[in-house]
Amino acid sequence: MTAHLSRRSLLGLAGASAGAFLLAGCGNDESADPDAPQTINWWHIQNTEPMLPVWAAMAKEYETAHTNVKVAIQPLENEAFKTKLTTATQAGSPPDLFQSWGGGVLKQQIDAGLVKDITEDVKPWIGSLLPVSVEPYTVDGKIYGVPFDVGMVGFWYNKDLFSRAGVTAAPATWSELLGAVGKIKAAGITPIALAGKEKWPAHFYWSYLVMRIGGLEALKRAGTDHNFDTPDFVAAGARLKELVALSPFQKDFLAAEYGSPDGQAATMGNGGAAMELMGQWAPAVQASSSTSKKGLGDKLGFFPFPSVDGGKGTSTEVFGGGNGFAVGKDAPPATLDFLKTLLEVANQRKSAATGAVLPTVKDAADAIADANNKVVASSLAAATGFQLYLDQAYPPAVGQQVNDSIAELVAGSKTPEQIVKDITTVAKNQ
Repeated sequence: MTAHLSRRSLLGLAGASAGAFLLAGCGNDESADPDAPQTINWWHIQNTEPMLPVWAAMAKEYETAHTNVKVAIQPLENEAFKTKLTTATQAGSPPDLFQSWGGGVLKQQIDAGLVKDITEDVKPWIGSLLPVSVEPYTVDGKIYGVPFDVGMVGFWYNKDLFSRAGVTAAPATWSELLGAVGKIKAAGITPIALAGKEKWPAHFYWSYLVMRIGGLEALKRAGTDHNFDTPDFVAAGARLKELVALSPFQKDFLAAEYGSPDGQAATMGNGGAAMELMGQWAPAVQASSSTSKKGLGDKLGFFPFPSVDGGKGTSTEVFGGGNGFAVGKDAPPATLDFLKTLLEVANQRKSAATGAVLPTVKDAADAIADANNKVVASSLAAATGFQLYLDQAYPPAVGQQVNDSIAELVAGSKTPEQIVKDITTVAKNQ
């Protein structure tokens, strides 16, 4: 699943990305004349079906309509893309159009002068996109990338197991969630599947709890002040400890991976747990990881992360991420027009129809076929705020420390008070 792989692969991108950019200066020799012959070098990571032929067809159509433009596509597997982009950016020569997840890595690329400020170029049409989807690509009020896919994290649950346990309604508050976990355990069912070995799934819990307790402003302020040692962050850890204390996870969860045959997704897909907190890719990965290769089908449901009593945040503020494109500093003039074409309603509908993309263009939402994806899309459309994954939103070292610290909290080796000090120490050294 593209979104899943994309999210995870980001963490390795940043380390070597920013430092050598000042070597830049190998400019593109092509003319600034939009009618002059030009080539757009486009790197994307949809290197398999269903999106590989979709992107190729869109590029071909564009070339046919613009005979002076050639689109040179390099579809790359995630890890290969990561390596190749790092090499290109170290040389100061980013591609003209390339995969981006926004957030901390994009900020580093901006600081290094590697990507274009496209605010004015996209102003006539950026309003057709879901506002929350653009936020990860907006820095200091300027737009540096455009998302073509967006999603959110929420609870995916097994309707049959909830029914067997007597849980008749999706938990709307944290207290109700803890109550549901108790009922599910009492029915002899594992409440939650968790890939403890991979760390990033657990960071979803703490991040959402911070959002619900302190509001989005708490996370924004921490990014600015480099200080996570505040009562709201400590309280989030304390609430997560309440859940951990109920022993809600499957046996040996600390050694479990996400996508392995006995991992988190397989546990859900095989009916071995009642719920998981995961992104919009969960149904597809559950199915592919399950013994039947079909997953839970219509037994699968979705509900947003609950609110926390007394918290400043609301359940309409969502946490997630997606995929998009940034424009390299030396991109030829046709690049922005080609990017606009990719985001046209008709093309977004083609992408959405594959089931691999949740479209960012509002008018393309009618092409979403899967019932659960429709729920996710409607939640995003109604969202009152958006927070990018913390291991992408903050500088990579901070994001990694968040993941490490939450893993320690869940494993019981660190307290809520200790982890915020550890994260703050790393943040202040950035």
